[in-house]
Amino acid sequence: MKKISLLLFYFLPFALFAQKFNNVEIARWEKQAQQVQIIRDNWGIPHIYGKTDADAVFGLLYAQCEDDFKRVEMNYIEKLGRLSEIKGESQLYEDLLIRMVIDSSEAVADYQKAPLWLKTLLNAHADAINYYLYKHPEVKPALLTRFQPWYSLLWTDGSIGAINTADVTTNDLKSLYEGKDALGYFYQKPVEEEILTGSNGFAFSPKITESGKAILYINPHVTFYFRPEVHVISEQGLNAYGAVTWGQLFVYQGFNEKCGWMHTSSYTDIADTYIEKIQKKGNSWIYLYEGKERPVKIKKVKIGVLKNGKIEDKSFDVMYTHHGPVMAKRNGQWISVKANNRSMTGLIQSWQRTKAKSFAEYKKTMDLLANTSNNTVYADAEGNIAYWHGNYLPIRDNKYDWSKPVDGSISATEWKGLHPVKESLHVYNPTNGWLQNCNATPYTVAGNNSPKRADYPKYMAPDGENFRGINAVRVLSSIPKYNLDKVIEAGYDTYLAAFEVLVPALIKAYEKESQNSNYSSLDEPIEQLKLWDFRTSKSSIPTALAIEWATRLQSAIARVQVKDELKADQVGRTEQYVATASTKELLDPMLETLQDLRNRFGTWQVAWGEINRFQRISNDIEQKYDDTKASIPVPFASSAWGMLPSYTGRYYGTKKRYGVNGNSFICAVEFGEKIKAKSLLAGGQSGDPNSIHFFDQAEMYTQGQFKEVLYYKEDVMKFAERIYNPGK
Repeated sequence: MKKISLLLFYFLPFALFAQKFNNVEIARWEKQAQQVQIIRDNWGIPHIYGKTDADAVFGLLYAQCEDDFKRVEMNYIEKLGRLSEIKGESQLYEDLLIRMVIDSSEAVADYQKAPLWLKTLLNAHADAINYYLYKHPEVKPALLTRFQPWYSLLWTDGSIGAINTADVTTNDLKSLYEGKDALGYFYQKPVEEEILTGSNGFAFSPKITESGKAILYINPHVTFYFRPEVHVISEQGLNAYGAVTWGQLFVYQGFNEKCGWMHTSSYTDIADTYIEKIQKKGNSWIYLYEGKERPVKIKKVKIGVLKNGKIEDKSFDVMYTHHGPVMAKRNGQWISVKANNRSMTGLIQSWQRTKAKSFAEYKKTMDLLANTSNNTVYADAEGNIAYWHGNYLPIRDNKYDWSKPVDGSISATEWKGLHPVKESLHVYNPTNGWLQNCNATPYTVAGNNSPKRADYPKYMAPDGENFRGINAVRVLSSIPKYNLDKVIEAGYDTYLAAFEVLVPALIKAYEKESQNSNYSSLDEPIEQLKLWDFRTSKSSIPTALAIEWATRLQSAIARVQVKDELKADQVGRTEQYVATASTKELLDPMLETLQDLRNRFGTWQVAWGEINRFQRISNDIEQKYDDTKASIPVPFASSAWGMLPSYTGRYYGTKKRYGVNGNSFICAVEFGEKIKAKSLLAGGQSGDPNSIHFFDQAEMYTQGQFKEVLYYKEDVMKFAERIYNPGK
């Protein structure tokens, strides 16, 4: 009966939760608010002090809502699978995908059985957001007028790319569940200049730092304004500083007084596709497993879709085998997906690492084996540095190719538990003294002291090399002793390693066609590129030429098929492309680049900073850009070209390209008797265009100029801009 009641709860209209707040809960919120103090410093960063951990969470979520309620709400609308209710039919299959892999009824069940300490945090999370809405009736939610304490259990990982469905896409879902024949169907993601789930993490041991203390460099690459900078403190031992994903209750990337953690998106295989032998039998569906018939479970999923100002319901009968939801049909074969996209253990791990006080304690959090989407770069006050490649790692039979769908009708392809940490790919205190990960292979994480590929199953580390990883190894190997400023300098290296491969190929193609009058207009541009040192700057014309040209090649490079699977990565594809491309394939895109620059600017001699801009003129989640309004030149470029401080810009029907993704919250922290740290945030802390903190870090951001982190209360008080209780 319990399971049935949970399902009924799940399918109740969400509007039932939109009730008015009652006096009992308001009184409870008011009481808890008195136990919380928020101090906003001179950059608008909230330092939240609470008597208990729950008080700190209450203050944290209240402060997040003050800074950007719109983004807090949108993250949960997405994880509830309800985007179609506000954005219409364009989001229908995004919602269906979420509903298939994240079951709200399971989140409710987890909440009901959660340990008391966790349930207290979950209650504080929802209470704070509801209290904010109560105190700010002028704020009109897009959809969620009351937050539930189980919402946090929908999204137990702070990663921007937390949902994993192997290679299944919304196009697969649409093809299958709209009833269209998917025979021979293959979907290839469109090529973008940069995958949005990038990051850099560096750690330095005391043996290579000037102070003899460990240093951690935190450098996530995400969509701008995806995470704010926060500081949460309680009398129960919490004192975490760093970046929190909007709407979540834990510091995702950051540090406490003893330990620091940086997460980079991982490509470890944690989700698999299965070929299911499904067939119709009478009025039902069955599938074969070990030669026996099993019933296909059918779940009805109802999604509200905004049409002409009204919500219309769209229903789907979703199929499930014991592996998971059936999400595609390719070449006449039914494909199910097995994954773990939310878990209470994952949320527990996310919280407990923020309170770890030693290497031993941090390793205990890793033993929970629930971090599904991240690699971890770590440093601590004891002088340890460490790296873990993934954490949630299913054990599989290594004779199968898990990068492709496997036979779902046999038990041999089942997961066989999880690899303990001791079996996983990890590095503790390498003799070279530094660790790096840039979303690339772990087999270069410590230079020559890295793990060996032959020692691990392929599915544990399918990650290839990228130009950023190559650049990181080069940079980190070149500095004998580090301090905070040298770490930041290394993290802001402006070298574009990809052009070591691309530009010589262009020059060689040009020289082959030197007598061809069709390419005579390339004479001067090629001469400038010959003299270029592959470093970016605002005033650099070769930087603009190279990036505008290479962007035109990206689709072709992505389509290159490399026979050697160890080289089927960004670097390998690029090398093979330039080795096999015709002179026309290389030179014509440069002609197009020159003409495009002339059309837009009247000349091809345009400095990179004139094209590449930083602008924030609204708090729309989907940002707007305008050439006629003020913007700032940016010297950086996308990490797709091997640059460490990533800055990805795109055109929006504009003459100039505007940054949308890359360095977000960046921090260098040195551990010791006391924390020393410097940080930087893209744009500013506040989402309110009328706030002085909306764009007050912008100039600093474009120059890589960091601010001092205020970690100790005596320092916070010196720069306090506002001190208050939530609701006051």
